[in-house]
Order: sequence, then C-alpha cells, then structure tokens
Amino acid sequence: MSEMRFPDDVRLQPPGPPEIEIAAQTRTLVVGPYLTHSAAALASGAAEARNLRSTTARLDEAAGLAAAVDLNVIETMPLSLPRIRPSTYLGKGRVEEIAGLIRAREIGLVVMDCALSPVQQRNLEKEWGAKVIDRTGLILEIFGRRASTREGTLQVEHAHLAYQKSRLVRSWTHLERQRGGFGFLGGPGETQIEADRRMIQERMTRIERDLDAVVRTRGLHRQSRARVPYPIVALVGYTNAGKSSLFNALTQAEVTAKDMLFATLDPTARATKLPHGETVILSDTVGFISDLPTQLIAAFRATLEDVIEADILLHVRDVSHTDTEAQAEDVGHVLDELGIRSHADRVIEVWNKADLLDEGERTRLLNLSKGGGGARNDQDSAAPVLVSAVTGEGLSALTSRIEARIARSRSTFAVVLPPEDGAQLHWLYENAEMLDRREEVNGTLHLAIRIAPEKEPRFLNRFAGARRLHHAR
Repeated sequence: MSEMRFPDDVRLQPPGPPEIEIAAQTRTLVVGPYLTHSAAALASGAAEARNLRSTTARLDEAAGLAAAVDLNVIETMPLSLPRIRPSTYLGKGRVEEIAGLIRAREIGLVVMDCALSPVQQRNLEKEWGAKVIDRTGLILEIFGRRASTREGTLQVEHAHLAYQKSRLVRSWTHLERQRGGFGFLGGPGETQIEADRRMIQERMTRIERDLDAVVRTRGLHRQSRARVPYPIVALVGYTNAGKSSLFNALTQAEVTAKDMLFATLDPTARATKLPHGETVILSDTVGFISDLPTQLIAAFRATLEDVIEADILLHVRDVSHTDTEAQAEDVGHVLDELGIRSHADRVIEVWNKADLLDEGERTRLLNLSKGGGGARNDQDSAAPVLVSAVTGEGLSALTSRIEARIARSRSTFAVVLPPEDGAQLHWLYENAEMLDRREEVNGTLHLAIRIAPEKEPRFLNRFAGARRLHHAR
C-alpha cells in the first residue's frame, strides 16, 4: 500500500469545518465505475437501476462536471462493475491498475462518477496517494463556486457541511486523540473528531436559522406578488438544456447562459407580457442532473418553491443531445421528489436546440410536435413545442401554448363599450387579456376579453352587461 501523499495544490485543509479544496488545472483522472445492467437491477433502491444511459454519455457528463470547476482532465476511464466492493468500491485489480496510471500520468485528483462512502473514499486515497472526490462532492464544489446570492450561498454551505460531517474520519487519524475534560467535570473529555462534528453541527444550526429567515422573506415577497396576481411560469430541465437562453429570449433579459453544466444556480424571475397582453412571471431555475445529491434537493427546496407553486412548468429538453430521453426521466424523478409529477397538466414540454439538428431529424420532431402526419396542432394540446432559443424558431408557438394553458382556468366575456368610455377601456387593458377588438362606424367597441378568476368578481361589478363566452375549467 503506497504512502498517503497529496500534491501541494490539492492538499486537504485541517477541519474546522473542513472544505473540499480543488485547485484549478489540477491534473485529473475521471473514472466511470458503472454497474452492469444486471447488477444495477439487483441493487436494491440504487440510483444505478434508473440510470441505464450509455456509458459514453455518462462519462462525458462526468468530465463536463470536472471541466466546470476548471480541472485539467487528463484521461477518462469507463469501468464495468459486476458488483460494488464495500471497502474500495472497485475490485483489487482495478485499484492497482489505476494506481499505476496515477503514477505514470502524475495525476493529482481522481473523480469517481459514483457515490462513495467515507470508508471507500479514505481507502482509495490511501491506495492511490491522490485526492479522491465522488460525484456528490464534485457537484457540491460546482454549486459552491456558482452560488452568488446569500440564500444560495447558505444552502450550498449547509449541504456541504452535511456531506463533510460524515467524512471527518477520512484521512485525519490525529482527530481520534482525546481532549481533556473541562472544569470540575474531569473525565476523558471529547475526541477532536467529536469536537469538530459538534462545531459543524452548530454551524449547520445557525445556517438553518438564517435560511428560515430567508424563507420567511420569500413568503412575504410571494404574498406581495399575490396581491398583484400574475401566473408563474417556471423553466425546469436538465442542466445545460438551454433554459437560461430560452429565458433570455422570452424576456429580453441577460441572464448568464453558457454551454456549461450548472451555468445558472441562483434563481431569476422576470415579468413579461404574452402576445394578448397577459403578464406572467417567468422563473429560471437551477438545472437538474442524474443522481442529484439528496442534500442539494433538500437544501434548495426553498429555491425551488417557484417550481412547486408555478401555474405552468416549461420542461426544457435539449433534443440535440443523444441522451435526451434519459435526461427527461431524470428531471421527472426530481419533479416526483418535489411532488409535482402528478400534475402533468401543468407541464409543457419544450424541445430546445432545434438549430443543432440535421434537417431530417428536425422535420421528424416537428411532425411529432404537431401531433404527427401534419395533423392540426391544437394550441391547448399536450404535444411538445419545438423551438430554438438561439434563432427564435417556435417561440411564438410556445407563447401561444402558454396562453392556451392559462386560458383553461379563465373565463372569456363579450363586452360592448360606448366610444366615450375610455376609463373602462383602460381598466380592461390593465386587468384582462384583450382577445379581440372591433369598432363600429359610430365608435362603439365590441371586445372579447379573458380574465383571471380572482379578478372576475370586480370585472362583473364594473361590467354588469358583459356576456360570458367561455366558462373556466
């Protein structure tokens, strides 16, 4: 067994609380230790049983995660595992093979695209003489670097501390030394590792109090928004599916949009008008990913409240990606955990990146989005919408679909106004959607409007002669 050593630029910092420190451009090996399909099916409750995408795509994604924190990926190595070893995850032969590669290529960091136990991580570091980080740790590192708001920073720190708390035993044998008792109590006192765990727990408790305050503030903001009720349209999807680019295209905003995993972390919301004048709140959210650490799902629950409470969810998919179907399943799994999947009528599937498709595939998907075979595309249908956030293709069809979904819960009315009643006309433009406007020769206006349920009583008080055209569902 080789002696434990760490390159200077990736040396672990003493705990208090411990943090993962990964230097940019560290020479990195990405290992994809994936269970065979039969082994995955036998792994009770394992995420591997759900994740049967191609090995190449999974390994490419892991390398992309490493690149997202500026690591220098020297090599990627896919491994097919018949079973997981409790002590090192990998078999002895594989461990020795990788040890030789690490020495030959001067690797300073090994990214294991799986979830390692603290014991497995510690043993691999001892065997390889290099820093080892698993998928959860790498995602936490990315989130830690990308969080910019106070809420996001607190959530990431809390998740990070929860992750590190179980890993204090990893390489720090000196932590097992006991400290003396305090005051008259005497006794052996607590070990250093117990003291560090206690410090971490105290910090986590303080963060939880701060997050409670943030949640209360968010609740006040939501109540304030409820007084001027606009429908919430939240974008969800796999990381790098193009949500931020679509958000920018729909709102003319300038949210960071890069071809990079987790380019967006902190949520952004903007008010925007639909073609018929309806104002909606569009919310851009953090991207989902397969095997998203449970610590992060829990920590970001407050951030995802806009998703939970949204009137409409735009599930943005990168249809140019070879594993778009598997990515959609992963997003569905996270939505399940948030309790959203059962409300499928709220979801509009958006097939993004049409500009990256070849002509044949683009035509095929366009036909599918129209119901197949050139069938009429009902704006209120459940068919996906093919778009390109870059070129603008399909955006008008998407906004029409959003309007149609909103219209399900709204009634429409016919209103007749005399030409001199400008105040009432102004009220309608401010509070309702103007679907149609026709003017007689004498100036009398014939209007068709659609109005939200919460505004309907005020509308009927002002326009007693309005005729209902359509009842809300």
